[in-house]
Amino acid sequence: MNNIIGTTLPSALHRPYKYVRLQWNPEFSALTLRVNVKPIQCYSLAALGELQQVFNDISANPGLVRHFVYASDVPGVFNFGGDLSLFVLLVRARDLESLRLYARRCIDLVWWWENAAHLGVHTIALVQGDTLGGGLESALLHHTVVFERSAQAGYPEVLFNLFPGMGGWNLTIRKAGYSVANDMILSGQIYTADQLHRRGLIEHVVDDGAGEQAVEHIMRTLEPRFRGSLAALQARRIAAPITYESLQTIVDHWAVTAMSLTNRDLRLMERLARAQVRKVGGADEGAVEEIKRMELDTAWGVERTGVSEWATLT
Repeated sequence: MNNIIGTTLPSALHRPYKYVRLQWNPEFSALTLRVNVKPIQCYSLAALGELQQVFNDISANPGLVRHFVYASDVPGVFNFGGDLSLFVLLVRARDLESLRLYARRCIDLVWWWENAAHLGVHTIALVQGDTLGGGLESALLHHTVVFERSAQAGYPEVLFNLFPGMGGWNLTIRKAGYSVANDMILSGQIYTADQLHRRGLIEHVVDDGAGEQAVEHIMRTLEPRFRGSLAALQARRIAAPITYESLQTIVDHWAVTAMSLTNRDLRLMERLARAQVRKVGGADEGAVEEIKRMELDTAWGVERTGVSEWATLT
């Protein structure tokens, strides 16, 4: 894959981007999109706008892209999900409408991924580092999810009294069942790649450094049965549907819930955002380690008071 992937992009996809790097593999008509958002590898409004432009270009040129591969350009991090710093700013400003605007931008991207098979596009997520919250949601949207073995993922939102609002419940229930979704979302725990695989959430776990080779193998294997596979994926969506209306209802509830966050909750979000910056900057410890410390703080709070702080979750 590496010896072909640098080939010049088709003109229909050739735009200047700040946070997105596109690579083209003509052998498979495969577009690899790598994201690098600074200072935090998350879904900022600017990054969401660039992703939407890429998706618009793919949709406007049917048949051009057969495989879409989503990956990160940040070593050790796939995506940290929602823009926590923006959330804190908007909640403190009591700006519910801007929070709803952000949420709508997110679910518009979710909806494109959800309908990719109908557009003739097979999607693959290549996760080569930590992914949290909305980052995990975006990975699970893909038809095939590949994790390198050292990657970790989870939904930590409950630790600061929120929940994954951009499809986390829908996607996790569809892939792994209600019980798994309930455990993952209400615990806030971080899971290894092997643990996610055993739960049925991801299709492949490969050794570190073998992710790109695995992606090429998946595309090569799928090619002889490409049309049939896409038809089957469309039928799968019909059998286990996720509607735009359900996504909209959940994100509206998410935005209203965010407005009830306390100063303690907001400080925890800021603490996690700082840990995300440390991780992207190459520090030994980052967001996953910070979540584990937050979990420990919560456990000690329960030990001292006998009342779980999670019980206040709206």
